[in-house]
Amino acid sequence: MIFIRLLLCLLLSLFLTSHSYAEHKQEIKIAYLSQEKQVPAALSNLEPFIGDKGLQGALLGLKDNNTTGQFTQQSYRLKQVIVPLGGDVDLAFTELLKQGFQLFIVNLPAAQLVKLHQLNNNQALLFDIATRSDAFRHHQCLADVLHLLPSRAMRADALAQYMLKRRWRRWFLVVGNTPEDALYAQAIKRSAKRFGMQVIAEKKWLHTYDARRTAQADIPVFTQVDDYDVLVVADEQGLFGEYISYRSWLPRPVIGTQGLIATAWHRTHEQWGAVQIQNRFKALAKRQMQEQDYAAYLAVRAIGETATRTHAVDAKSIKGYLLSEKFKLQGYKGKPLSFRSWNGQLRQPVLLAAPTSLVTAPPLEGFLHPQNELDTLGYDQPETQCQ
Repeated sequence: MIFIRLLLCLLLSLFLTSHSYAEHKQEIKIAYLSQEKQVPAALSNLEPFIGDKGLQGALLGLKDNNTTGQFTQQSYRLKQVIVPLGGDVDLAFTELLKQGFQLFIVNLPAAQLVKLHQLNNNQALLFDIATRSDAFRHHQCLADVLHLLPSRAMRADALAQYMLKRRWRRWFLVVGNTPEDALYAQAIKRSAKRFGMQVIAEKKWLHTYDARRTAQADIPVFTQVDDYDVLVVADEQGLFGEYISYRSWLPRPVIGTQGLIATAWHRTHEQWGAVQIQNRFKALAKRQMQEQDYAAYLAVRAIGETATRTHAVDAKSIKGYLLSEKFKLQGYKGKPLSFRSWNGQLRQPVLLAAPTSLVTAPPLEGFLHPQNELDTLGYDQPETQCQ
């Protein structure tokens, strides 16, 4: 009987201790803010529309953070706010600020991100998982925003490094009709000049998007220009770029937004532990991980890494650590990731991928930098107006 009483007392003590620890866990609150997206016109029915890009990556990051939090007495909570089409994103953001949220995963277009920056007044830290605008990394600097996706300049520089390695220096550039296509083309021309390439011809796509007519008639005639090594496509909406391959007048590789693409993440990536996270994501989301999922995962993990090491929960302290030289993040790309202190851009290798294979992951060997070779991609500190 004495032994049973001692055992019961021990079990009761352990229960009360664990209950006490649970009550005193540090809570880290994160808000995920997005808006429903209208289903775009599809090039084909092969690729289904994915309405939850980003959210599933954030949920996987939250799961990993809470696994670590069991040992550090920390608990991470993610509040999901998906504003309906036509809804007021600014109001939703303001309400979250009133509720005490200081850490935001923001999955919104560039124009809306600027509005949130203006409303924020440095109260919160925003993790941008959707934009690739060079303006935010070069001159339109947002001090309270960290950018997780590679910018257009980083993507174009990654392609240019590989083209230089292959000695494919003569480019024919085809540009779509949207403002985003023009921005991508601008990044391509910047990279061409930076790495000593020559854009021998540039044409704007002005044809219709009828698949049969485009494939059979327009493209062979449209692509009759002087000799070139690669055809570079700027078609971020995917309205015509997929039709270019195998239909150009000259048999040349296609790169850019179609063909060989530069991306933060790709389903064919298997190195440096990527298979493990690909499988875990697929088990959670029942689909392949997309770029925005990867960006959201990194954002949540960056918060977790900082909170684990500093036990800080406020935006100012977390931002200070994230922009310091102490911060390093595992990103399944073979190199530790960190943030550029001058513009909030996440340093990272950029994957170059064909539809069913990973080709390489710049920065490539031989492209040197005095501090960090990852800064050979995109706007380096001397090139930017951000401080």
